[in-house]
Amino acid sequence: MGKAPDLNDVTAFVAAAKAGTLSGAARDMGLPTSTVSRALTRLEEHVGVLLIRRNQRGLLLTDAGREYLTSCRRALRSLREGSELIERQRVNPSGLLRVAAPACFAKNTLAPLLAGFLKTFPEMKVELDLYSSGWDQEGADEVDVYFKVRTPKDSARRCHLYPKITQGLFASQDYLSVHGGPRDPTDLVKHRCIGLLAETNFNLWKLMRGTKTASPELHFVLTASDPEIHCQLALDGVGVAVLPLWLAKQPHIEKHLVPVLPSWRPLPIALCALYSGSSRLTPKIEVFMDYLEPFVGTERDPCLHGAPVKACFIKP
Repeated sequence: MGKAPDLNDVTAFVAAAKAGTLSGAARDMGLPTSTVSRALTRLEEHVGVLLIRRNQRGLLLTDAGREYLTSCRRALRSLREGSELIERQRVNPSGLLRVAAPACFAKNTLAPLLAGFLKTFPEMKVELDLYSSGWDQEGADEVDVYFKVRTPKDSARRCHLYPKITQGLFASQDYLSVHGGPRDPTDLVKHRCIGLLAETNFNLWKLMRGTKTASPELHFVLTASDPEIHCQLALDGVGVAVLPLWLAKQPHIEKHLVPVLPSWRPLPIALCALYSGSSRLTPKIEVFMDYLEPFVGTERDPCLHGAPVKACFIKP
């Protein structure tokens, strides 16, 4: 007897011992009597011992059958307890969830939501790792959920898409009073522009108007990896910046900035979350993703601060 017996056959044996007849066991299990009979035969052949004697009055356990029944009941009880433990873990998961996210997204969207998440799932712990560059990289294997602001071309992980984040070009009135405003994208080469640290790879300055595209070759006066730094520099009159509209259209910021080339739009930011395997198979990932879904990229997104949701996000 090398491998373990079929669990269905063991279940049929326990049911038959309890019912006392094949028909009774079949009724309890919702199976044909012949199916239960074959299961008992297979089990006896597997263990190499007669477990039940069949006669006209019903079923009678042999001495070996009574001893084996005790072990089978104990094994099935352990499996049932294990299943109940897994179900409790699914409903109220525990343990450490490792999350990596761009600093700006983590600060303005994730962080305000974490208090509610941890209150809802008090047995959970979250480790939030922020990054500011490396847009095409993926987190290490131990990271459970890795947020990116660019959809990967190729990834071994599953990818959940969120609404895209729309962007625009902005500058302060003071800057435009001194330098004037560009009339078309080619004029941007004459302006002081604020770029992303990884601009050559991220291509934020590819501008679109309908079916037309423009990619002016710019020499940035300053580069930084955080959109909030770009925004502050634009407010300070340093130059023209590409800003996500959820940031630029917040009421306390919008009144100090002027749209530049408003008919031309930079490519939207493709926000996504990467995770390994099916979230349904990992309860802590499942509840985290489900908790975020009603917020990220919707009118309930904490990053908006009064900015209009329809102008800021594009549904995937």
